[in-house]
Parts: sequence; C-alpha cells; structure tokens
Amino acid sequence: MHIKDTALGALAELGYPQQKIKTAQARQLSATLYRQLADHQIKSVLHLCEQLLEERDWMLSLIAYDWAFRVKKQYTLSTFDIFERWLLHYVTDWYDCDDFCTHAFGELIVQYPQLIDKTHHWATHSNFAVRRAVAVILIYPLNKGKSPLNAPLNAANYQHDLVQKGYGWLLKVLSKSSPDVVINYLKTHHKHMPRVAFRYALEKLDKQTKAQLMSL
Repeated sequence: MHIKDTALGALAELGYPQQKIKTAQARQLSATLYRQLADHQIKSVLHLCEQLLEERDWMLSLIAYDWAFRVKKQYTLSTFDIFERWLLHYVTDWYDCDDFCTHAFGELIVQYPQLIDKTHHWATHSNFAVRRAVAVILIYPLNKGKSPLNAPLNAANYQHDLVQKGYGWLLKVLSKSSPDVVINYLKTHHKHMPRVAFRYALEKLDKQTKAQLMSL
C-alpha cells in the first residue's frame, strides 16, 4: 500500500477530513506510523516524506515534517538542499512554515549553524511563507541557545503581515536570552520597523521597558 493511503486510512479512523483533527492527535498518529516503517534510514524516510508532501494535504504534511525531524541524528550538510526544496515547493502558509522551520529545519540549523547564510536570499522570495521562514527558522536554534546573536537581525522583507509577525516572534524569543540586544535594536530601528513586529518583539520585556519603547 502507498504510504499516502496508509496515512489517510489512519486519519480517516479519527474522522478526517470530515472532522478537524487536533495537532496533538496527528503527532501521536505520526509517531505510531513512523514506528511501523520498515526502514528508518534518512534516505528512505525523506523519500516517503516527499510522497506525503506531494499530496499537499495539511495533515499529511504534518506527518512528513514530523518524520523528517525524527531522523535528525542522520542529518548532513546536504540535507539542507532537500529541506530548502521542500520549503520552496511545498510550504504555502504560515502554519506549515512554522511546523517545518521550528522543528526539522530549525534542528538542521542547530547542527550546522553555518547554513544560516544560505537562508538570507529567501527574504526576497515571492511566497510570503518563504520570507517568513528567514526569521522563523532561527527560533528553534535560539531556544536551544545555538544561534549567533547577529543572525536573527538579518531578517528583512516585511511586505506581508505574517512575515512581520514572524520577525517580531523571533525578536521576542531572542529577548528572553538577550534582552539588551533586542532593546538596542528596537531603539535603533523603531522608525523603520512595522508596528506589528515592534509590538511582538517587546512582549517579554519588563513593563517599564515596554512603556519606554512604546513611547518612541
């Protein structure tokens, strides 16, 4: 049986697509299906992931990105080429951007931080979800304490509300470990930053600092 049919059959038992499936349910199902795979080598698993992604169904994509994360111990530098192709061809909205970039793709950056430089050109891509990925891909490394401080501040293209929010989210995460970096950045760039990104960025700062920054 094709992996798509197996996954869709399992999802159907949960009532999908007629009923909305919670992300936690889908992840639990994904774990079960992954254990049933005969081959857990990265080449085989990523091939199956791409079969799921080709269906362009959100639940199947969630399973694909989860499986890609499960083979993280087998990542190499060349995994970037596969993940970037997925980003450019299969990611179409904020939810799949975030799921992919804050797990599998973010973990790849943790392991190979030099790959950050290869993400900068996404900032001019026509797909807003790819532009959002410039910032969002750094959130997982930041939470792991593995991202260079200068890297998050390179996210640039704000020409979409969800790109702005992704950039603000990144700065908010950075503010937890490096508040002074974010405060100084906001003071320097407040005149040019979209207000939605600015407000997101200062959410985790103390009340007094937030009030001072909002008055700028």
